Amino acid sequence: MALGGITFKHEKVGCAMLAGGNAHPYAPGTKPELLPVWDKNLCVRCALCYIYCPHAAINRLDDGFFGVNQNFCTGCGICHRECWFGAVSMQEVD
Repeated sequence: MALGGITFKHEKVGCAMLAGGNAHPYAPGTKPELLPVWDKNLCVRCALCYIYCPHAAINRLDDGFFGVNQNFCTGCGICHRECWFGAVSMQEVD
């Protein structure tokens, strides 16, 4: 498709995982140093963290808020960066 001399491709952009837990589990000793933690007082349940997680490691909980599957989270911090409301913080793993 061309628009004013600019050519666009009809391709999907980004990652589309339809089921959680599709990332590969970690080998021993390679777990992330930081994991996301949600402040429910700041969270508006917009699901941006869920949408942008490249490993489908974020789950919607029964109360409508979000949590992380620690077996699949890489600690990349994308959920923290994408949260407009400051509800997601990265904290050290014990």
